Amino acid sequence: MQQTTLTSFINYKLLYRYILLLFCMVMLSSCNVAKRVKNGDHLIISNSIIADSVHVSDERINNIISQKVNSGIRRYFSTPLKLHIYNLARPNIDSIIYANVLSDSTKVKRRIALLSKKQFDRQIESRRNFNAWLKRTGEAPVIFDEDQSIKTAKNLRKYYYSKGWFNNEVSYHVEKDSSKLAKVTYHVTKKKPYTLDSLRPIISSKAIDTLYPKFISATLLKKGEQFDEQNYENERERINTYLRNTGFYHFGQDYIRFEMDTIDTNYKVHTDLIIANRTIRGDDSTTTTPFKIYKIKDVNIYTDDNFENRFKAITDTATYKDINLYSKEKLKYRPKALTDAVFIAKGDNYSDLARSRTSRYLNDLQMFRYPNIDFVENEEDTTLTANIFLEPKKKYSLSFDPEINTSNIQTIGFSFGTGLKIRNVFRGAETLEISGIAAIGASENRNDPDAAFFDINEFGGNIRLTIPRLFSPFNTDKIIPKYMSPSTIMNLSATSQQNIGLDKQAISGVYSYNWYPSNTVTNTLELFNINFVKNLNTSNYFGVYTNSFSSLNSIARDINYIGNDESLFDSSLSNAYAPADVFINDVLAGNTPLTSSDNDFSTVNTIEERKERLTENNLIFSTSFDYKKDKRKNIFDNDFSVFKWRIELAGNLLTSISSIAGVPKNDAGNYDVFGVTFSQYFKTEIDYVKYVDLGRKNVFAFRSYAGIAIPYGNSNSIPFAESFFAGGPNDNRAWTAFNLGPGSSKTTNEFNEANFKIHLSAEQRFSLFGALQGAVFVDAGNIWNVLDNVTEDAATLTSFNSLKDIAVGSGFGLRYDFDFFVLRFDIGFKTYDPSQNENNRWFRDYNFRNAVYNIGINYPF
Repeated sequence: MQQTTLTSFINYKLLYRYILLLFCMVMLSSCNVAKRVKNGDHLIISNSIIADSVHVSDERINNIISQKVNSGIRRYFSTPLKLHIYNLARPNIDSIIYANVLSDSTKVKRRIALLSKKQFDRQIESRRNFNAWLKRTGEAPVIFDEDQSIKTAKNLRKYYYSKGWFNNEVSYHVEKDSSKLAKVTYHVTKKKPYTLDSLRPIISSKAIDTLYPKFISATLLKKGEQFDEQNYENERERINTYLRNTGFYHFGQDYIRFEMDTIDTNYKVHTDLIIANRTIRGDDSTTTTPFKIYKIKDVNIYTDDNFENRFKAITDTATYKDINLYSKEKLKYRPKALTDAVFIAKGDNYSDLARSRTSRYLNDLQMFRYPNIDFVENEEDTTLTANIFLEPKKKYSLSFDPEINTSNIQTIGFSFGTGLKIRNVFRGAETLEISGIAAIGASENRNDPDAAFFDINEFGGNIRLTIPRLFSPFNTDKIIPKYMSPSTIMNLSATSQQNIGLDKQAISGVYSYNWYPSNTVTNTLELFNINFVKNLNTSNYFGVYTNSFSSLNSIARDINYIGNDESLFDSSLSNAYAPADVFINDVLAGNTPLTSSDNDFSTVNTIEERKERLTENNLIFSTSFDYKKDKRKNIFDNDFSVFKWRIELAGNLLTSISSIAGVPKNDAGNYDVFGVTFSQYFKTEIDYVKYVDLGRKNVFAFRSYAGIAIPYGNSNSIPFAESFFAGGPNDNRAWTAFNLGPGSSKTTNEFNEANFKIHLSAEQRFSLFGALQGAVFVDAGNIWNVLDNVTEDAATLTSFNSLKDIAVGSGFGLRYDFDFFVLRFDIGFKTYDPSQNENNRWFRDYNFRNAVYNIGINYPF
């Protein structure tokens, strides 16, 4: 056991030395990057492209260069990290080990006596393994290769040729120095470009030739524009898509080609658009025939196609809207539920678009596994039979979600969630989901030592019904066609909490419509969203918001309202914080030495206003619309944008009903529903994210966000749940969540919130090695109160001058990509802190001691 401990200690010590050595060597800017370059070879440290005396910065053109410089050269503080790591490896590690250790038998015996033969061998092997790890993790120096430069010059000529500079010339120059470094410069002379002139169609099939005037009107080949080979490729794809959607079932892009004439044309390009006849290849012969338009003769849906019943006979059939439905058991779906998902119609021309829309809609139903659409050509005529094979998923699925957790309010907690999903619940392809959660926990600070150990509990349930169409008394097909995959969601949930915050009971209901106008756009209309929150333990407010209570205690002692060893907390009372409420009432009623002009009086008044707002019950009856445009093509796309916009109106319907019904107002001049003053406000949010792919796993990401919620009518403030906050791992990372703002106020509240927010973030992400990535970032923003009942100047946006209180945080971080999620670690430094005095806001606490350390999952935006 002692031997193992000693060995572990030695191994950890050795590993520590390796890491320390690696760090020191890499961070030394004076490292010789060419130390592993052989005599006569040169390390490429620069690649430049000069086109007509102008430096080319376009990443797409620079990617044509065959020999890239080592990653990090002239990037990220000109530190080629991977090259330095590679240079730390010894090319002759076995010779070094032999010369330093194995060649000295006395040294070998001494080390074996200290460790053991087995551990000694492991130590030697660990040095070899570490040396191999340096080589794998690092990056070998990129040595200048003349052949690669020749290849690059040829590829550059091809590129500029493809863009219309047919007569371009490319040369390169290599600058070598005595330090074994090389700089390569490619010089491009583009000369006069060629432009498009005439376009002549040569179409073999009469059916396609007849349609030529229709599909050529949207051509991408415009007369007078500079020649671009990519436009020809895009035009081939466009024509192919048009013809495939017009009924030419056998047509393919290979039947389209362009022939160009540039001889003696005075820099003009004359183009022939050639569309050949269909080629039919047999076993030993090939024939050609004109293309024909194919129409849909029949549409068949096989509703229960699977391996188990493949030999069973069809026992149930139905026909709806010229679509035949077949089932080997009793038909389990209403015909309309399935035919609404089919865009392939009897008598229509064949269309790829109809096929893809049908496949997408059937997948969106989440009723079937991999829907299959097969077209069968009828030999007697030019028609097709569309067969749609559906394999239903199981009607019932059950899920379980146990969890153990800790937090700042509980030492340990256990939760158990379960869910039941029922498919096709009403035979219309609807999905009903019923879920529930039960949780218990032991609170971090228990006031009652006699209470049970597990004194925290939470229970909740949720019912969600998804209908694959707009459930409405009106016909909405013309406004929202079915190809937009419309759906209706009805959701009802209820939760109850004990010893969590103020102990809440909440009930919410949502009735919403969702549809997809395009592949990039998602729309959601929440027609009704009802949310009722009841606080059950408002007397424990100061037990939750302890900073406010501490402020009251300090003020009470300062004015001798209580003694220095006394407190506004009395455990002998059923409401232990009742003395604090009495003190607030006395201050505001003028029963203490404090007057309205005193700062302490304002502090007490602010605490009371906040307490009233956070302890009141909330009833929110709102309608909202969400628009989202996401241009990201897939998870590997790093050059895209996402735009989100949300608008919400709450309380208008209840106000109108209360006014028409003559409901009397309460003492505050507001309407109540079931004894609760409902909220009325307008809220809107705009969020824009942009990614720019700079190449070589280098991405610049930017986010801008603005949101405002304005109370009016029946409200003079925004419910806490609808307010904005700042700070946290996905916001301004130099402040913890809820800790920033409002404005320049020096608040000590546990949860700072307001009704107006601005946020900006910029982040540069780059690859370090392997799945490990680095990032540097700048976050800016804050929250303010505006057009509500908060009157504190520091927390209120009064004019554009208040924008000087925008907080700025900066920092750096690491990300490790596990493929299915990204683990993120960020360090944020307060760069500009608006809560400090105006002449002392920049870099006031810019150090690791006051930094905020964030751990998150996936990227912040």
